[in-house]
Amino acid sequence: MSQNHFTIAFPLKSPADAAALKVELPPLMPRLFAVSDTIGRIHYSRFTVLSDRTLLYLGDFDGEFGDLMGELARLAGPVFDAVFAHVEQPPALPSASNGAAFVEWMAEHAVRALNLYSAYPATVKEVKALAAAAGLAGTTKQQPFLVVLPIKSKLAFFEVELLLRARGRGTTKDLDSVGTPHFAQFVPLEDNQIGFFTVYDGTFDDYISDFTKNIGQVFDLIFKFTKGPPPSPCRKHLQEFIDFAAGANRDPIGFYEAYPGLSAQDIRALIADSHT
Repeated sequence: MSQNHFTIAFPLKSPADAAALKVELPPLMPRLFAVSDTIGRIHYSRFTVLSDRTLLYLGDFDGEFGDLMGELARLAGPVFDAVFAHVEQPPALPSASNGAAFVEWMAEHAVRALNLYSAYPATVKEVKALAAAAGLAGTTKQQPFLVVLPIKSKLAFFEVELLLRARGRGTTKDLDSVGTPHFAQFVPLEDNQIGFFTVYDGTFDDYISDFTKNIGQVFDLIFKFTKGPPPSPCRKHLQEFIDFAAGANRDPIGFYEAYPGLSAQDIRALIADSHT
């Protein structure tokens, strides 16, 4: 089983195109969600406008990147054609009949994450099958967290990259201790920015409170290199960190959930039961 993550950066033609996509994309999301259900390998996905010149498409998925992108081109081509109308130097269109060009373009514009975290080693199909067999629908609200941190300089950005790569296993252990994240990634972005992208269970304030107790020290280190950071340590300045995180959080456009209602702990319990 191979879980992975993608962040695709779409270079936009102008600020007007960024504004237009905020209006045009939401009505297209039901079609993309239906395709994601059909494909059956995407755990979570969402778009967000990073800046006047960049749209991001993020997802957590099973299997090979190229295979997934090929299926998206074939089944959701018109959704991406609408995006490409606002993009500089798009691939050959329509996407549905130019699958190879679509896959190549997406690979060229994919941003490699600095770390990958998953709370459970299971595919979308396995999670759904286990939940169905147990008769578990789940009642937990899953939410995306899309925080973008502005780093002070190129040198500071390089230091943060080294720090996050070095702390890979430690970060995984810390996120396991939080207990509510499903997937998480630190991703390098334009203009010396670092994105922290997660899907979590419950309320925002509860998540941030648990977060600061278990992984706050990582952010304390990052904040040494961040423009306008909140006071440190995070655990002693919880409300300031909540306010900072809320301000740095980007609104998602179309949050897809493959198994809504199931918490990370629900899924872990289902997997554990299946092994007994």
